[in-house]
Amino acid sequence: MSHLPAHSRWAWASSAISRRRPTRQCRWLRPIILELGGKNPVIVSRHADLERAAIGILRSAFGLQGQKCSAASRVYIQAPVYDELTARLKELAGKLTIGDPTERQVYFGPLINKNSCNDFKNLTGEISRSGGNFLTGGHILSGDKYDKGYFCEPTFVTDLPLDHRLWKHEMFLPITTIAKVKNLDEAMKYANDVDYGLSAGFYGSEEEVAWFFDNIQSGVSYADRPQGATTGAWPGFQPFGGWKASGSSGKNAGGHYYLPLYMHEQIHTLIK
Repeated sequence: MSHLPAHSRWAWASSAISRRRPTRQCRWLRPIILELGGKNPVIVSRHADLERAAIGILRSAFGLQGQKCSAASRVYIQAPVYDELTARLKELAGKLTIGDPTERQVYFGPLINKNSCNDFKNLTGEISRSGGNFLTGGHILSGDKYDKGYFCEPTFVTDLPLDHRLWKHEMFLPITTIAKVKNLDEAMKYANDVDYGLSAGFYGSEEEVAWFFDNIQSGVSYADRPQGATTGAWPGFQPFGGWKASGSSGKNAGGHYYLPLYMHEQIHTLIK
């Protein structure tokens, strides 16, 4: 279910519940825990290890072609390291092999269906018309092996106005927007200014990491992680879930409070 956009997942949950209603009508509400969409930010400090940041952002942005709720879909970089980091992101994205994902050397496969491909086309067109620039990608691929699926390029976008709707819209595609910020407070303001709060990532000093964890509004947060800036929870080992519009309870799946959310309390009072 997590491969669906957030609005579709709400519809799916509602229809699934109605389809599975027992023959004898239930008189009570059923408990339900939802893990929904995300618009996951990455903040990069001037003190960050830029190689870690570049690899972590790339993996979270383009793993599964960005078709995952935990994808790194927006990046805020402090001005002093902006040029160096964007240059490295461009270099790494250019090395990704696009093709059949069952082949070992291929990292980047096709989109799931024609509708997603059309979304990619429409959204990249909107970005171009709105003043955004493509650091990488922006095109649908065709010819030869690319005619056997819905292939597009891994796309990093710069210079998109920060008030543009796509900074807050879950695209569920390999499109990640990048912005230059003056300081970390500005980055945090933008990071939290969305309806979602699923996952988030940070790269910086140890002192800055503590500040990040204290201020970010997300259910799952990562710092200085090259394996994935906003992605990497292991089911059974690390709880996963979202705040705000990314979840329904504020408690994460697999955590201490997950099972009790499905249980009923009974309070006993006896007066003697």
